[in-house]
Amino acid sequence: MSTPPRAPAAAPGSSLAPPATVMQILFSVAFVHLLNDCVQAVLPSIYPLLKQEFALSFTQIGLITLTFQCTASLLQPWIGLYTDKRPIPFLLPVGMCVTMAGVALLATAGSFAMLLVAAGMIGVGSSTFHPEASRVARLASGGRFGFAQSLFQVGGNLGSAFGPLLAAAIIVGHGQGRIAWLMLVVLLAVAVLVGVSRWYAGHLRNAPPKASAHAGPALSRGRVVWAMTVLALLVFSKYIYMSSLSSYYTFYLIEKFHVSVDTAQLYLFLFLAAVAAGTFAGGPIGDRIGRKRVIWFSILGAAPFTLALPYADLFWTAVLSVVIGLVMSSAFSAIVVFAQELVPGKPGMIAGLFFGLMFGISGIGAAAMGAIADTAGIEQVYRFASYLPLLGILAVLLPRMESMRR
Repeated sequence: MSTPPRAPAAAPGSSLAPPATVMQILFSVAFVHLLNDCVQAVLPSIYPLLKQEFALSFTQIGLITLTFQCTASLLQPWIGLYTDKRPIPFLLPVGMCVTMAGVALLATAGSFAMLLVAAGMIGVGSSTFHPEASRVARLASGGRFGFAQSLFQVGGNLGSAFGPLLAAAIIVGHGQGRIAWLMLVVLLAVAVLVGVSRWYAGHLRNAPPKASAHAGPALSRGRVVWAMTVLALLVFSKYIYMSSLSSYYTFYLIEKFHVSVDTAQLYLFLFLAAVAAGTFAGGPIGDRIGRKRVIWFSILGAAPFTLALPYADLFWTAVLSVVIGLVMSSAFSAIVVFAQELVPGKPGMIAGLFFGLMFGISGIGAAAMGAIADTAGIEQVYRFASYLPLLGILAVLLPRMESMRR
């Protein structure tokens, strides 16, 4: 087999810094991902507050999500592609400063239009963070790409889980102005990213040219394009469904089961915590048993539970949402690393493409689900979305990367 001899060339970061330093950087970018996504998760968590203060419809709430997700998605592949050729280490803290400005505007917005601008600025900050931070995680991986991507991604999922709790603790019930406290969270992220950027700049100075490039799989260009298309369709099915839970789960619980806003936030936290746990498991498992198997199980395996969710009582709704979060979330790290192996030498562009695709699809899905909720009711959203994981059957069309490398 030719894989072992390639390992040093694929991950030179492990030889350019002591293991402890590399792990410190890996945990640093995961921690900032936690802070970044915690701030992002506050946005849908305060939708009930914004809906009341600005008299918003579900369609307008969907448009806020669409604005954030589109700005967070459209720039990512281009930033990743540009920095693959010309890395900009200090782009990380600069992008986080844009997020801080968006948070400040969100706390002081006086109209729906200003809310859209604030959401867009937070999205721009996110679009600069994700591809560059994902690249740093890969450089610090020591060759364990699945583990590094999962650890990086689980930081974001933990942030998404803590976001509703943070919103419930400091914002919900206290008014829009309390959103400004989130600027302290963003300021901490900026401070950590300054240190990460210094390591990144030093790594670039010391790394030999094209040290991270390696041979791709024995696939034709057409088969690579086909495989990337299949991965995109799988991301579509996964994140349209996930957006229905992350954006409207609290409204669903409040309307169907008449729970309080605080109680609904706790149920959302359980779901998002399950997403974090599943994400962390997906990458290392993919390193061991193959990423195609993880992708297959993660999306198609969630279908029985999503189909049952609209007909469950409150207890089983909570149980099913946790199971769905655990199963579906394990796919994304495997998808990103699978795509990076399909297109070697462009980790930033691929990470930006799939993070951007994730955000864009989530935004479109949120807007569409909001329109369905306005016209047919919030419960109909989950009946419609429950069939989307069946598209996981498309994973059978992906190539077996392990056999290609052999």
